[in-house]
Amino acid sequence: MSWYKIEDDILTLNVLVTPNSKQTKILKPHGDELKISIATQPEKGKATKDLIKFLAKEFGVKVKDIEVCYGEFSPHKQFKIKNPKKFPSVFNDL
Repeated sequence: MSWYKIEDDILTLNVLVTPNSKQTKILKPHGDELKISIATQPEKGKATKDLIKFLAKEFGVKVKDIEVCYGEFSPHKQFKIKNPKKFPSVFNDL
């Protein structure tokens, strides 16, 4: 499986998160996951919440349009994003 799949208007995104980084940014695909660094520390799900806000901005959707499928407290996560309006540049490099 690739690190993402688009079916109907739903984007499924597999992510490998590096918390407590210097800055929050999308890096590059790594196997079947997209690497993303996030500046937030991984305490009580705060890094996941901040990552959802970041992804909402990157994909042009509202926070409520992003669902955590698994990995809320793990660096390996899967998200479902409803009807993304835009895509980060990493999608152009495919």
